[in-house]
Amino acid sequence: MEIGGLLAGVSLASTPYRDAIGSRLASLRDFLLLFFFIDLGAGLDLDALGAALAPAAVLSLFVLVGKPLIVVVLLVRSGYGPRTATLSGLILGQISEFSLIFMAVGLSLGHVGAEAQGVVTLVGLVTIALSVYVITWSQALHRLVEPWLGRVVRREPVREVDATGKRAEAAAHDFVIFGLGRFGSRIGRELSDRGFRVLGLDFDPEAVAQWRAAGLDAAFGDATDPEFARHLNLRRARAVISAVPRDRGPLTSADPQFALLHGLRDAGFRGRVVLSAARRDEAQALLDRGADLVLTPFDDAASYAVERLVEATGNRLS
Repeated sequence: MEIGGLLAGVSLASTPYRDAIGSRLASLRDFLLLFFFIDLGAGLDLDALGAALAPAAVLSLFVLVGKPLIVVVLLVRSGYGPRTATLSGLILGQISEFSLIFMAVGLSLGHVGAEAQGVVTLVGLVTIALSVYVITWSQALHRLVEPWLGRVVRREPVREVDATGKRAEAAAHDFVIFGLGRFGSRIGRELSDRGFRVLGLDFDPEAVAQWRAAGLDAAFGDATDPEFARHLNLRRARAVISAVPRDRGPLTSADPQFALLHGLRDAGFRGRVVLSAARRDEAQALLDRGADLVLTPFDDAASYAVERLVEATGNRLS
């Protein structure tokens, strides 16, 4: 039944009803998931868990460290960049609850014993719990292991530079925009409508595909990768604009805005670097670090809205 349900979900995933089905099943899924783990915990033999601690610790260490390491090595050897490889490996650093379902089915059929189920359950609990923190700190872990990836990473991530296999070039573009979300795409379209040549770069392949579908130049690029800026020919670009959304929390030197700024300066880019910030204190910090201009989308939108409101109401005080 479990595999049948999985296959049913896979068959519905490509239909236009997937979002509607997902929204209606979310509450039921979360509700039933609670009972699944209650039943799983109630079925554990605590006396047998003591003997399972040693093998569970070894297997958990392999899943948390060995499995991501294998994924990272395979991806970088296949031509992917270090950031893609590291983040993909860290996300896979756990076993899923479906492993527990397989073991429960195997136990009911007599194919495995209670000891094996206890080992897998402990591994699942440990890796699922720890992977939450690993994924939360994945960016910091990537920066920690990035220097050691140089021995296995190709000089150029051939699978990420461009979907067509060509290197992203900016020599014939006036503006280069990192981040093709709502803010970055709107800036790019406005500049394009005014006759400027714009190159859009994003870490999301779907955003790149949508940008190209609109008839604009786009390429796959990572703003946090300092090597990527060196691959771009920015000699004729007037400015590089960052519309990359940043993580919540205090602004640190590891922020994508700072990483892009340092990467451009190290690559010898002499044009203007335009960054974006959510608050005025962040904008001042970016200016102090050497940014030529900092865009504040919320403040700018509010100021423009006030101007239109005043103009629409006659620009008079009551």
